[in-house]
Amino acid sequence: MIKQYPRDLIGYGEKTPDPAWPNDSAIAVQFVMNVEEGGENNILHGDAASEAFLSEIVGAAAWPGQRHMNMESIYEYGARSGFWRLHRLFTQRQMPVTVFGVATALARVPEAVAAMKEADWEIATHGLKWIDYKDFTLEQEAAHLAQAIEIHEKVTGEKPVGAYIGRTSVHSQDICAAHAHLEYCADTYADELPYWRDSSHGPQLMVPYTLDANDMRFATPQGFNSGDQFYQYLKDSFDMLYTEGLNGQAKMMSIGLHSRLIGRPGRAASLERFLDYVAEHDRVWVSRRIDIARHWQAKHPYEG
Repeated sequence: MIKQYPRDLIGYGEKTPDPAWPNDSAIAVQFVMNVEEGGENNILHGDAASEAFLSEIVGAAAWPGQRHMNMESIYEYGARSGFWRLHRLFTQRQMPVTVFGVATALARVPEAVAAMKEADWEIATHGLKWIDYKDFTLEQEAAHLAQAIEIHEKVTGEKPVGAYIGRTSVHSQDICAAHAHLEYCADTYADELPYWRDSSHGPQLMVPYTLDANDMRFATPQGFNSGDQFYQYLKDSFDMLYTEGLNGQAKMMSIGLHSRLIGRPGRAASLERFLDYVAEHDRVWVSRRIDIARHWQAKHPYEG
């Protein structure tokens, strides 16, 4: 039974490997900004219905064949206003960010892309469109990712080195592994350290993401109702991981952000407090996701 089971429930076990983070850091902290606005479900984009996911309209339903103007304007807020607020918060503190950029969304915000590049942020691919891929065939989804990479290179000037599809299918990880320039895939929530998996295209480095330390909880039932709740959750997570790191069990902490959500002023204030809290600690490595991936490749190469 165990040999035939296609999942790994063992992982690193009781004693995790020493990640040997730079400068003897007790924790690696990684901020992700998801750029999806302009790539979401919309009949203007050739989709069958309007978007219904991750907005102020909790429990929204897709409108087949119709534009949802309220939903569209909520997404527009992220690109028009929220992004620039977050950009200021991070650049003023010189804290690096990894962008999960939907290719069609990036193509519609050239000024934001230029600002990302000026700040030396990593721009990873977040797929062609911010849609569900669960019902796509392998060939259809592979074609979408190939097109996403082509657009990404035209818009940013280089191919992405990391990938996070997000609304995945069973094929998504292997499709990413087929592209040798993608040094890691973030489509996993299975650990607090990077790990290697055997894909149909060879070894693939997985750098786990998060859905709990994530502002998406502002847009889900039983989520965060206030910025104070978000801040406290991030602080508690950081404190637990930092203490574990000081005691020889160092990990990474991912924080997921969306400019249309955390970019609202009443929520951005909580993020600002957390950034300053992180900065008060000495043994912290705030890094881009690609830096974590390359560090892991060097310190913990694939062994089969």
